[in-house]
Amino acid sequence: MSDLAWVPQSCTLPTEERPLRVAEWDALFSERLTSSSRPEPLRLRLDLANGPGIEERVRDLVARESGCCSFFTFTTTPGEDLIGLHIAVDPAHETVLDALSARTADRVQE
Repeated sequence: MSDLAWVPQSCTLPTEERPLRVAEWDALFSERLTSSSRPEPLRLRLDLANGPGIEERVRDLVARESGCCSFFTFTTTPGEDLIGLHIAVDPAHETVLDALSARTADRVQE
């Protein structure tokens, strides 16, 4: 999904920076995602393999994303082997979560 049309108007990240941010998320998912589930329509749960510097990387990315897309609510749950990343949105942004969920679908590492 290279088209960024799914990025909502409420995102305040400058347009020219959006592909870079998407690439950061994609890299994290490609390298660390072990599972993805959708427990509710407005919630996405991701499990990321932990390792040196990974928790800080996740927290940094989440903080920057929260700064430009205030409709996201991120909760991180660090563990020894995994970092749980829970992402929630309001009903008006369900399609954004749908797109994010689709980006994770083919990146789960076994």
